[in-house]
Amino acid sequence: MFANLRYFLLPVLNITGPVLIAFACLLLLPVFVSSLYNDGAAYGFEIAFVLCLITGLTLYVFTKRHRRELLPRDGFLLATIIWAVTPLFGAIPLMLEIPGISFTHAYFESMSGITTTCATVLSGLSELPESINFWRCMMSWLGGMGILVLAVAILPMLGVGGSQIFRAEFSGPMKESRLTPRIADTAKGLWGIYIALSFACFISYRLAGMNTYESIIHMFTTVSLGGFSSYDESFAHWNNPNIEAVAIVFMLLCGVSFSLHFFAWKKRSIVAYFKNVECLSWLSIAALTTACATGLLLMSDTSLEPLHALRLAAFNVISVISTTGYASQDFAQWPASIYILMFVVACFATCGGSTGGGMKMLRVVMLVKYTSLQLVTTAQPRVVRPMVLNGQVLADKTVLSALSFMLLWLATTVLAFLGLLLTGLDATTAFGAVLGCICNIGPGLGAVGPNANFSVLTDAQLWLCTFCMLIGRLELVTVFVLFTRSFWRA
Repeated sequence: MFANLRYFLLPVLNITGPVLIAFACLLLLPVFVSSLYNDGAAYGFEIAFVLCLITGLTLYVFTKRHRRELLPRDGFLLATIIWAVTPLFGAIPLMLEIPGISFTHAYFESMSGITTTCATVLSGLSELPESINFWRCMMSWLGGMGILVLAVAILPMLGVGGSQIFRAEFSGPMKESRLTPRIADTAKGLWGIYIALSFACFISYRLAGMNTYESIIHMFTTVSLGGFSSYDESFAHWNNPNIEAVAIVFMLLCGVSFSLHFFAWKKRSIVAYFKNVECLSWLSIAALTTACATGLLLMSDTSLEPLHALRLAAFNVISVISTTGYASQDFAQWPASIYILMFVVACFATCGGSTGGGMKMLRVVMLVKYTSLQLVTTAQPRVVRPMVLNGQVLADKTVLSALSFMLLWLATTVLAFLGLLLTGLDATTAFGAVLGCICNIGPGLGAVGPNANFSVLTDAQLWLCTFCMLIGRLELVTVFVLFTRSFWRA
């Protein structure tokens, strides 16, 4: 048993070392921001940098002789370790620089950022040091495309293949697809598109009315579909239709698969978007949900102007269903039919390979197609009709994997909901908290709604929500497979 543990664990820890060293270097960026604004918070980041660097170097040096080519199962273990450990170092500056914050709250906040959930336990955000808000939002940006997808571009230099890592972290059911022959080039291409969209978002926010600092940190949490803000009132702080319009455009763009963005860029054509079933479904669902919410708002409040109702619905609906979590109004005060619709759609709306959370639209498309095929074969048993998606015949293994994932996702969500109920949380808050965390939306309903935060939860409730954020970002199987006996067998 211990021999198997050493065989699987030590090579993974050897790769964890360089990733932590790179993460330590990123901690120097908020040190620069702290010195730029003279906010007095540099010490916390310097301590975190030293601890993270020492840990990374120690793991790399002392496990070097156990280094080997990664196996498919190693990717799952590495992804889980990295996504559980990096928030630990990300939480250190929060614990040292925010008075009175506990370890549970700091780790929750850090995990929330890195998983792009961006549910917060903090209040008085505008009073925090600039470097702290910068770091919270930057963690969301790093987690958006994926820490390990970024690392895959560097790992070949260290002599380690990255396909197993890429599949373990990348979202969606089509993990085997490659945009380029080499997985490292695929990772570089995806991050290239991500950085280009980030720059465009920053410029757009700047032109729309935000200052430079606000533009940078809100760019971080828009393209990552995170939702952290430097203001408690989120986008209601500006009450600016131009800023909201910029956010809507980039939330829609980043809800599309970055693989599709990369393909469209290579072809220098937007035709690919109109031929992709998942992309069209995402945009159609966004438009339909917005239209429904607008109509329901107008029916519930006849004093609302139609254009103002459309503005409110468009921003808040797209923010929730894209799993971003910004708010321009307390949508929990809207008719229940609207916010329930928003949260249900958020469970599946964004595309696989996007920075969004939830089950992903492609799996729902597969479910619909599979169901329609079953109806056809029931009526005409002799008919043989393969499942075709975007002009390609899907293997039975891919379809069954997608359907199994959806069942596992639903079962996990129900169990987490029941777990929060057993801790004494009311049903509305428990429902909103679970969906907010496992779908990586951020704000929930009830006591954790858009005008509140998660600080009202007990430590036990926060740890359950933290676990939901982790498994939601890594799409459940990556984490759950570690708890099977077969995983640890040679």
